[in-house]
Amino acid sequence: MNTPVDLNIDATALGKVAVLFGGTSAERPVSLMSGNGVLAALQSIGVDAHAFDPAERPLQALKDEGFARAFIALHGRGGEDGTIQGALEWLGIPYTGSGVTASGVAMDKTMTKRVWAAEGLTTPQYLALSRAELTRERIRQIPDELGLPVIVKPPHEGSSIGITKAAGYSDMQGAVELALGFDDELLFEQCIEGPELTCAVLGEGEGAVALPVIEIRAEAGNYDFANKYETDTTQYLFGSLPAALEADIGRLVLHAYRLLGCRGWGRADLMLRKADMKPFLLEMNTSPGMTSHSLVPKAAQALGIDYPHLCLWLLSQARLDRA
Repeated sequence: MNTPVDLNIDATALGKVAVLFGGTSAERPVSLMSGNGVLAALQSIGVDAHAFDPAERPLQALKDEGFARAFIALHGRGGEDGTIQGALEWLGIPYTGSGVTASGVAMDKTMTKRVWAAEGLTTPQYLALSRAELTRERIRQIPDELGLPVIVKPPHEGSSIGITKAAGYSDMQGAVELALGFDDELLFEQCIEGPELTCAVLGEGEGAVALPVIEIRAEAGNYDFANKYETDTTQYLFGSLPAALEADIGRLVLHAYRLLGCRGWGRADLMLRKADMKPFLLEMNTSPGMTSHSLVPKAAQALGIDYPHLCLWLLSQARLDRA
């Protein structure tokens, strides 16, 4: 099967590799799963790969111990938001995925939506409100402005952490309190009713390619943390959309990816409005999950790229912003 990337890579030429995983974010448990998977995969095909948890070791050790490049399998704050990318730039160690600016913007769901909306890309209507603005009276007004249900989320978290689909006015206060446990500014989104989709991207700039779109069908339509990582009941469907619509979604996602300046890889999450089959962008993940349940490996497998060679290709793309 023809693949969209060149998999003819000499694993031994990549040098000593640090797989960065763990970290201190709320997504640490997911990162541990991702990182252990990546580490085992790279080692299985001859890469000199080693585990490195930034929560337990100083980053200077990467330089002191002669690591040639880093595979970032960190998720959330400190690992996906430009912070670790900036440190690796300073140390001069090439790393996988997007650079400092693209990582920082994409990790902020509100800022991402502002960039997309400014360029005319479709994303649900939203409000961004600070902790100080979230009085009881202001919270009561939000459903009147966005309609019900309302999606309430902390904009700097991933893996569905802190997110609530508030079905009525009575759900709003609890949803806000939950999300404020993770963030000081909250994002309120119009709920788009219809299938949930995801589309991964490999590469950079005009050379970037969209992988097959996946439709996600979770129990009761709730693709939460448990249905992402802890159960096997969620269905992941390929080819469920008309070919022309899937092609349109791929082009939309590539445009969204390039606008943010992403590179290496990423994964966009979308909703498809059932009423008119119009896709709406939700967010861009610049350090997607690499667990046994994760979506990028599933999409790559559909094109004949197995998990170890996906990891190897991503590692081969490691570089610095300044390169």
